[in-house]
Amino acid sequence: MDFAPAEAGRGRRRRGGSQLATAPEPALIPLKVLVAGGFAVGKTTFVGSLSEIPPVTTEQEMTALSIGVDDTSAVPDKRTTTVAMDFGRITVDSSLILYLFGTPGQNRFWFMWDELARGAVGAVVLVDLRRVDDCFPAIDYFENRRLPFVLAVNQFPGTPEFADDAVREALVLPADTPVTRMDAREPRSSLTTLVALVEHALMRTPVG
Repeated sequence: MDFAPAEAGRGRRRRGGSQLATAPEPALIPLKVLVAGGFAVGKTTFVGSLSEIPPVTTEQEMTALSIGVDDTSAVPDKRTTTVAMDFGRITVDSSLILYLFGTPGQNRFWFMWDELARGAVGAVVLVDLRRVDDCFPAIDYFENRRLPFVLAVNQFPGTPEFADDAVREALVLPADTPVTRMDAREPRSSLTTLVALVEHALMRTPVG
């Protein structure tokens, strides 16, 4: 009975003198996702809770120059803010890897959004229901560019309770835009939101 040389058996297995080709590894699909929303809504926390690598952040100490510009009344313990972007990575399964880019929240940094949005498959828009007006710019941005997004209600302590329909109506969301409830500090909760976005984006992708 003949056997192939060891070199020729690369990528194959021998069993009982026969050669069986092993299944090829599935192609890894990389997707770029934005994490957006208003000031201090939990974007950096969201990226950090999910990232399998040490997240890249551009957090800087807030100074007296932000007084009267950045509203910290709902988040009095806020001491730092993102001035460029956050970056993280998460492998969802053997075929899907997501690259997370957190956008800066203040309007003085919005000029960076176009570059960050380039090539993105979709976005997670975080909202604090105590400050719903802060998420309107992000919603308008993604709607104008026809980029799929999900609205993720970050459950801050003391957040008032509103039904999803009431939230959707208040933010004038399209009927097909998913609304999720999550805690940006909890990886499982944040991952559920990411999965909802990927599913939503795939449904919006034309076939063929």
